[in-house]
Amino acid sequence: MSSTVINQHTVIGSSVELGREFTQTVVGCGIVDLSSRAKLALTGGDRVRWLNGMVTNNVRDLAMGRGVYAFLLNPQGHILGDLYAYNRGDSIVVDTDQAQVEKMLETFDHYIIMDDVEVANISDKTMAIAIAGPKAGATLREIGFEFEPGEKLQFVDTEWRDKSVTLARGDYAALDWYELWAVPDVIHSIRDALRQAEAIELSEATVEFLRIAAGMPKYGVDIRERDLPQETSQDRALNFSKGCYIGQEIVERIRSRGAVHRKFTGFDVQGPTPSVGMKVQLNGKDVGEITSIATLPVNGGRNVALGYIRREVVKPDQELFAGETRVSVASLPFSDIFGSAS
Repeated sequence: MSSTVINQHTVIGSSVELGREFTQTVVGCGIVDLSSRAKLALTGGDRVRWLNGMVTNNVRDLAMGRGVYAFLLNPQGHILGDLYAYNRGDSIVVDTDQAQVEKMLETFDHYIIMDDVEVANISDKTMAIAIAGPKAGATLREIGFEFEPGEKLQFVDTEWRDKSVTLARGDYAALDWYELWAVPDVIHSIRDALRQAEAIELSEATVEFLRIAAGMPKYGVDIRERDLPQETSQDRALNFSKGCYIGQEIVERIRSRGAVHRKFTGFDVQGPTPSVGMKVQLNGKDVGEITSIATLPVNGGRNVALGYIRREVVKPDQELFAGETRVSVASLPFSDIFGSAS
């Protein structure tokens, strides 16, 4: 038994087992527990207009059965949280991390004044799992789901063994990802069926490896309240033609004046793994920082990191250091890890 350090938290487990899980997922598929995610239901006649005025992406023109990724900002343009918004027709479902729920509910409550909007936390009624990997779609069909792959963040309400299930396609950059939402008993049955189809359960450590390898930033880790939207390089969260929303003036000012000075990026690490929070330096001057680290179980162990870098030093051959460790800027997702999604 060995320990794997991820973002300064030690996850106890067999390194051989973590490698097996990771490899199985990038060539096959694995089951992801989504109990760390929460779902909020927005109802009322003003829900679309109101949420569109709250977040950075276009909810107003979101078709039924579709979702978008967005940021929730403060008036100064800093990021209070991130979320997915899905149009279910009679409601909008907001999907976010459990750690963000309290702040998000407080912010929503602050801005619902005379609006016909009600917000309910439905996390205890709706359980979710994901199946990830190039064989995810085929495995779902093997256990009885009938569906077309669809586009990212598209979802359908369907039935599986006469039980109601929502099947949503995720937006992972390099990995096929399908989410299944239903009442707990149904999710437990689906999980059992997936196991029988030889999909493997993924540990928290393996899911974190996959996130970092895919270059997907996590709020509270890689995206913080001090960060501005354009610094995160998450263009998928922004819409510049949707009209006004909280913090929009700052986002538009940044766009009209040109790019921000730093950007979210990947780093290849040559040498000892640096610590989270460590500054990246060029010629002894701070030009970036490390926000996530992982030793990926590929090619005998590949050290990689996520973080930020000043735009003027974004060159793959630039000699940068984090402490005594040499690092180089890498494109995201990291190369030579993921195959083609099915």
